[in-house]
Amino acid sequence: MSAQTITTTDKKPAPKPDIIGGHTLSMFVSNKPGVLMRICQVFARRAYNIDSLVVSQGRDPRYARLTLGISGDPTGLEQIIKQCTKLVDVIHCFEHTAFDAVVKELILIKIAAKPDDRSEVLQIVEHFGGKTVDLTDASMIVMIQGDSDKVDAAVRLFSRYDIIETVRTGKVVMARGEHQT
Repeated sequence: MSAQTITTTDKKPAPKPDIIGGHTLSMFVSNKPGVLMRICQVFARRAYNIDSLVVSQGRDPRYARLTLGISGDPTGLEQIIKQCTKLVDVIHCFEHTAFDAVVKELILIKIAAKPDDRSEVLQIVEHFGGKTVDLTDASMIVMIQGDSDKVDAAVRLFSRYDIIETVRTGKVVMARGEHQT
């Protein structure tokens, strides 16, 4: 018997890149109607999700600062930044990391807190450097600020209690040192 070589023409499709999060973009844009919509369309076309969005007027009211927490295929991020920068009303667009920028979030958590639970809740608030910003007979509102992991950890600990609602700002970012955000 002769040896036979078996070949197949069936090729497996290339695996899709992992969808990951953790990207933070900062944009300086013209403060006009429709700018945010055009920026969001760039992300939608590339199948990126905007996980958090913070927009605020700049020191000059003609401009605004956008901070976006995004997740999607990491191979397309550079292209998205280039496409956003090409938009007429975008002055600049940068990706920031914890190494080159200060990134913070703020969360308000309303907890149904019976008098028996309040001391434990207040210990958690103190541990995270938070503050109690409202207190009634049946509930309390606490404020925690910090990086995303800190805010997530606080929510996990408070989940042992009856959380009525949460409101979270999303990421805000500022470049370290003399660098422009």
